[in-house]
Amino acid sequence: MTTAQQDLRTLAEQAGRELEEAPALDVLRWAADTFGPRFCVTSSMEDAVVAHLASRALPGVDVVFLDTGYHFEETIGTRDAVAAVMGVNVITLTPRRTVAEQDAEYGPRLYERDPDLCCALRKVAPLRDGLAGYDAWATGLRRDESPTRANTPVVGWDEKRRKVKVSPIARWTQEDVDAYVTAHGVLTNPLLTDGYASVGCAPCTRRVQAGEDARAGRWAGRGKTECGLHG
Repeated sequence: MTTAQQDLRTLAEQAGRELEEAPALDVLRWAADTFGPRFCVTSSMEDAVVAHLASRALPGVDVVFLDTGYHFEETIGTRDAVAAVMGVNVITLTPRRTVAEQDAEYGPRLYERDPDLCCALRKVAPLRDGLAGYDAWATGLRRDESPTRANTPVVGWDEKRRKVKVSPIARWTQEDVDAYVTAHGVLTNPLLTDGYASVGCAPCTRRVQAGEDARAGRWAGRGKTECGLHG
């Protein structure tokens, strides 16, 4: 780890302690003031809550979206709407291989045979490359989404990418999200009103059943709960 990276890590750990109880907008204002254009937001376009919050802290902030080639039409539509009406700069990242090229090299439906490899090729690698020009990135992770996210820090150190990772709504509940969406008229993916609690790639996402947690519809039946972007 370089000296600069060590300084960033120390900064992240200190901010994580000091901002634990801070409102989400204050967390994002800290990130905007600290990193300026070297800070971005990532969004799956499940909703635009964090993008909207970040636009209030840093107008014109970069919002990074991973187009895996497997998204629902509704997700692409949400991305286009966010780009059209919100004061942010949407940046779309794509994998090095198209779906057809991946099928030719690895065989069709890699997401069924080796979903971890598919996620690595279509999500993890493009994000790694796309975040190269930033010192910090924000996510919409929440502690209440699943047990694997229960300890998400509001500000922490992303060891894998050697960057500051900001999760301003980590302490929010779904009720908090819904209230913010209503109060500010924030764009949301239409699938959220069609039985989907978490929206990922179409082949690996299903509607959730009553009593299931929000991530239960992702890679159902596979024992896989994360794509590799957050752990």
